[in-house]
Amino acid sequence: MNAPFVPPRPAPPAEPPGLPAFLAAIRTNAIGVWGPEAYEREWVTGRAIRRPWILLNAPEAIQHVLVDQRTAYRRTPASIRILWPITGRGLLLAEGEAWRWQRRTIAPAFTPRAIRLLLPLMMEAASAAMPALAADASSGPVDLLAAMQHVALEVATRAMFSLDAARFAPDLRGELGRYALRLARPTPLDLVLPPQLPTPRDLARLRFRRRFVRLMDAIVAARAGQSAVDAPRDLFDLLRAARDPETGMAFTPAQLRDQIATLIVAGHETTALALFWSLYLLASVPEVQERAAAEVAAADLSAEAVSTTLPRLELTAAVVNEALRLFPPAFTLVRQARADDCAGGVTIPRGSVVMIAPWVLHRHRRLWRDPDAFIPERFLPDAPPPPRFAFLPFGAGPRVCIGAQFALAEATLVLAAVLRRFRVARAEARPVLPAPVITTYPDHAPGFLLRER
Repeated sequence: MNAPFVPPRPAPPAEPPGLPAFLAAIRTNAIGVWGPEAYEREWVTGRAIRRPWILLNAPEAIQHVLVDQRTAYRRTPASIRILWPITGRGLLLAEGEAWRWQRRTIAPAFTPRAIRLLLPLMMEAASAAMPALAADASSGPVDLLAAMQHVALEVATRAMFSLDAARFAPDLRGELGRYALRLARPTPLDLVLPPQLPTPRDLARLRFRRRFVRLMDAIVAARAGQSAVDAPRDLFDLLRAARDPETGMAFTPAQLRDQIATLIVAGHETTALALFWSLYLLASVPEVQERAAAEVAAADLSAEAVSTTLPRLELTAAVVNEALRLFPPAFTLVRQARADDCAGGVTIPRGSVVMIAPWVLHRHRRLWRDPDAFIPERFLPDAPPPPRFAFLPFGAGPRVCIGAQFALAEATLVLAAVLRRFRVARAEARPVLPAPVITTYPDHAPGFLLRER
């Protein structure tokens, strides 16, 4: 039996980085913050910009921070600065009673029954994207990162709005791409100033926010102008009809816009990266790709049958989960302690930055067998489940990503559509390395060869 494929990654630093190296890492490749001990120990501590930070790997400590004492921790000023221009006051950044009200109101739109309503829309969008991908492939190597971003945005637009993405996708991708490149990388002032004190970078973020709000308002207006139907047909209908079960309150137009912006941005970016890394791994291990392709070939991928088919795509879903383990899109969760605390025997002073890093956790030597290797079989239904709080691609606890099942279904169905039509191979030998800053992007967009089956 061949040894499992171990995707390359940057070597961890030999010793904890000093302040200049720490600042460089969080702006260019945050993997460089963690040394070898992070993948062995239950917790690691350090200090940066006059503030202690603590990386937690012990399941009981993670449960303490994300579940048992979650109100004792808050988002850091830097994360608020970076996320607010895109998500506004939606579910991702809401706190306290505002968060509880939003979560209660949104939850019915993401029940298993509601997700089943959206599966045909996902499958239709995935299938509709394949001819354009074939046209690109006919002229040479394909940039699969850009292609999967386009497909994921198409799926999100159809499933959320029943709209053709061609009308708004170029503007959405353009705005989000420019934001990620220019404004999403934290600066030293982002790390030390409270959110109410603007930095020079915040002024540019505010200008982006104004443009992005106009764009989202245009999308919502286009969808709201469509003919009404008796039964909900997409996520927009579900959210527009949503009412808080306790108060009966509905979302205001501004709140509805922020919820949809949060779901589009977080959902399509997470899914696009999961698809890119899944295809990269399958292109690197052709025998697994062929097994997954055989599973897909035997499945009925019509929109009418997709609700029945999805649970049968076991290996395809396992590949997605293994890609999420090796390359988690949200590679680190960051919180700040509101008061002195103790988590799993670790003393956490007030004001400390607490990190729970899926990148580290998913590769921890004490939690996983062959943690650096691509072994999708570990996520098949008959495999033992991973240890509790060891696999967190969507977070954990009450603030776990509400769209996690939507994203997993979408990624599995899009991957199935690609594998049914194409064989995927690497077009170059240059290693592809993860380079996470906000999400786990590759260090470059490699070319792939797609051949029709």
